[in-house]
Amino acid sequence: MSLVELIAQADERGLAASGLACLDRCVPLLGGDDEILRPLWASLTDGAGARDWGDGLEQARGKLDTAGGEDEAAVLARRMLEAAPADRSAAGVRVWADACSVASLQIHRLLDTLQDDASTVNARREGRTDGMSPLVAAELRRQITVLEVLAGHGQAGLRRALEVSVEGRRVLRAVVSRRIRQQG
Repeated sequence: MSLVELIAQADERGLAASGLACLDRCVPLLGGDDEILRPLWASLTDGAGARDWGDGLEQARGKLDTAGGEDEAAVLARRMLEAAPADRSAAGVRVWADACSVASLQIHRLLDTLQDDASTVNARREGRTDGMSPLVAAELRRQITVLEVLAGHGQAGLRRALEVSVEGRRVLRAVVSRRIRQQG
C-alpha cells in the first residue's frame, strides 16, 4: 500500500503520530534535543487528557528555534511545527500529517548528497520508487512503518513508532552535522 493510501486510511491517533514522527525526525534542524517532543508523544496514549496535545505543542513551540533562517530544510521543518493543529481532531491532523509527510520527504531530499530522480516527492508517496536517493528511501520507509504499526497495533504501536522516529532523528542529525562540517 502506498504512503498516500496509508494516510487516507489512518485514524486520528495514527495521523497525529505520523505528523509528529515526521516533525520529530526533523527536530535537529530546529535546534531541539531528543526529549523536546516527548509530551506530544505521551498525549497520544489512551490515558492522556484532551488538553495534553495542545499543551505539549505550545511547550515545543516555545523551546524550538522558530527564528527565521534562509536554509530551505529548516524553513520546511519550522512550517511543520507552526502548522500543527492545537486540537487533535481527525480532520485537522489529517491535513497536517499529509503536509508533514511531504515536507519531511522534501527535507530529506534537500539534504541527500545523491540526486533523487523523481520530479517531486509525491511520486514517492504514491509508490513510484525507481531512482530514489538513499536518504529519501529511508524516510519513506519510516513513514510507512509508523502508519502500519499504528494501524495494526493502536496505542501499543506508539513505542515502535517512537523508536522509528528516534532512529530517523539520529540519521538526520548526522547528515546535518556532516553538512555543517563540509560547509565550514
